[in-house]
Amino acid sequence: MGMRLVKSVVMVGMMGSGKTAVGTQLARLLSVPFIDSDDAIVSAANRSIAEIFERDGEAFFRQKEAQVIERLLEGPMCVLSTGGGAFMAEGNRRLIAARGVSVWLRADLDLLWQRVRHKSTRPLLHTPTPRATLKQIYDARVPVYALADLAVDAQMDLSIDDMARRVVGALSTRADVLEG
Repeated sequence: MGMRLVKSVVMVGMMGSGKTAVGTQLARLLSVPFIDSDDAIVSAANRSIAEIFERDGEAFFRQKEAQVIERLLEGPMCVLSTGGGAFMAEGNRRLIAARGVSVWLRADLDLLWQRVRHKSTRPLLHTPTPRATLKQIYDARVPVYALADLAVDAQMDLSIDDMARRVVGALSTRADVLEG
């Protein structure tokens, strides 16, 4: 594409919005590394996210998540996918704003539910009424995700590549993110 990333791109949004899939393709398009903060946490802790939540609780997980995000944003330019709750912490939002650009993959509740309802890897949805839980999380998080630098709308009929190209389009509206 001939463009050079000047700031790391931080993908934010709900579980199932496509942060990992779109972020991976975006990193390919921009020729930079893709890093998933959840994978980095799992690697550092040598335990799954579900195990961390179960053994140490969400507060401990959020503390580790903040440390990992800070470390990753200090490194070379990259596309960083964060867990759905990462952007909820004001400290993380400040750090991301200082060192990168946040991109919210905005998806409606029905699309998210279609994508996450059969996955057992979502500890926050291990409840008697997972769809109602997803709606509660969605309602709480959307106003905070709206604080992101950029928003790109996810749609059921868009390919991962089309979504990644939409993100590049959104990034190109910012003179401080892409060169060339």
